[in-house]
Amino acid sequence: QVHLVESGGGSVQAGGSLRLSCVASDYTIKMGWFRRGSGKEREGNATVYIGTDRSNYAASVKGRCNIPPDTRKKTVHLLINNLKPEVTAMYYCAAGVIFRGESIPPMDESDYNTWSQGTQVTVYS
Repeated sequence: QVHLVESGGGSVQAGGSLRLSCVASDYTIKMGWFRRGSGKEREGNATVYIGTDRSNYAASVKGRCNIPPDTRKKTVHLLINNLKPEVTAMYYCAAGVIFRGESIPPMDESDYNTWSQGTQVTVYS
């Protein structure tokens, strides 16, 4: 199983920015970021075919989240700008090694089989 190491979480003042990073122990095909504010479900925020510019963003996060380009195939970042208190949640990095022909990387957690431990993002006023 691919091991994911996530970093960058913490407590951030509202209006600021945050950069999450995730490094995989092995090459992957797709990676993504999911959040869990409450309950057990993890909501897809942004995904990317690693090493490409083919990404997918949930409508709820467009304009505030971005996965910057990275030519490496083991690393993915998530930039969150103009942080609001409602951003507060656990954020997970996910990875998958199966490509099923989708032009845009999928956003469902079932499409990913490796998960980070998660990092807490807390936004305070």
